[in-house]
Amino acid sequence: MYWDSKIETMEREELERLQYRLLKTLVYRLYSFSAFYHRRMEEAKVHPDDVKTLSDVTKLPFMFKRDLRDNYPDKLFMATQEDLVRYHVSSGTTGKPTVVGYTANDLEEWTVSLARALTSCGLGTKDVIQVSYGYGLFTGGLGLHYGAERIGATVIPTSVGGTERQIELMQDLGATAICCTPSYLLHMGEAAEKMGVSIKKDTKLKVGILGAEPWTAEMRTRIQDWLGIKAYDIYGTSELSGPLFTECTEQNGIHIWGDFAYTEIVDPKTGEHVGDGEKGELTMTILKKEALPIVRYRIGDITGMEHEVCACGRTHPRITRITGRVDDMLIIRGINVFPSQIEHTLMGIPEVGQHFQIVVDRKHELDALLVRVEVKPEAFSDKITDLMKIKEMVAHRLGAALTVNVDVELAEPGSLPRFEGKAKRVIDRRKM
Repeated sequence: MYWDSKIETMEREELERLQYRLLKTLVYRLYSFSAFYHRRMEEAKVHPDDVKTLSDVTKLPFMFKRDLRDNYPDKLFMATQEDLVRYHVSSGTTGKPTVVGYTANDLEEWTVSLARALTSCGLGTKDVIQVSYGYGLFTGGLGLHYGAERIGATVIPTSVGGTERQIELMQDLGATAICCTPSYLLHMGEAAEKMGVSIKKDTKLKVGILGAEPWTAEMRTRIQDWLGIKAYDIYGTSELSGPLFTECTEQNGIHIWGDFAYTEIVDPKTGEHVGDGEKGELTMTILKKEALPIVRYRIGDITGMEHEVCACGRTHPRITRITGRVDDMLIIRGINVFPSQIEHTLMGIPEVGQHFQIVVDRKHELDALLVRVEVKPEAFSDKITDLMKIKEMVAHRLGAALTVNVDVELAEPGSLPRFEGKAKRVIDRRKM
């Protein structure tokens, strides 16, 4: 276990004083030694002396993903080559990749954050943790690997792929926890059943640390009921360091360690703070990062924040489940639609399976939304009238939830694509 009661149960006022000291030190360092931040602060007409309280963070300029891409690969780094001990690189699927450098201290902070997070999920020295996130340039695998070792757990570094082998190792080595994307765990559950293995009955698995893609509370319920585990949400991005924060055993929001990060939720359009519990764009300042400092970084994820003390006793703020991204929002005939809304609705229909695909097209100058969804084997029969009823029900519920007309296509079990990494559920043909 890795439990720091002094830090994790610190009174809010004391935590905010610590955050202010860290922020003040960071701002002076950036103004003095970073050409990029010095220029940005000059343009915003703000000097480090203007940051007199923690709330004065709003005087500092925002940072965006384009800033990282415009300064590719390492123009924003504030560590020398001699001080760097590692690089990680994002996929770059929408432009230039993001390169993140780490000093030894950066890696230590990252490890401690994940060690605390895994401990808050009830994991410790008696656990065998199977890490089925990708290793290498992607941050997920190595981050969780080091965090798991720090709490004294035994690690199975399976990475992604080789699903049947992963299931065998899960059984043979007695894995009690797995770290992977929700979509890959679903795929693994199906593959296990084809092998004649029940993850619920034939393995020791009890915990899933799942993330790297949005997933709903309804999907969590399905995973837990089907596989017999407790599924915890994990959060992080390459720019912040990688996966950093998780829910605790209460499963009531993701704890953001206040001594690592200062968190804001802002209106995506105005940049102004929203109230506690209100939805907005997640914005973070990493307070002690050396190689690649991040200040008021607009991440693009939609969430809310709570400051009430958690039932677990931890006092640090919590963010609610990520419901989507600002840039993932689909506009269908003027209506804003998030993929998470579709998942939320589908997972509430017992007759449909876990896998679906969203296809957006343009027909006769109008947007058209098609949802393909697998039907459970017991529902997919020769009774055409039954399938028609299911299709009509799915279309009706989606239409009511989204307030837009939805075409529905029922698919046979196992016919839609499966993913070993992040699921790619949306095909927008309007952009092709």
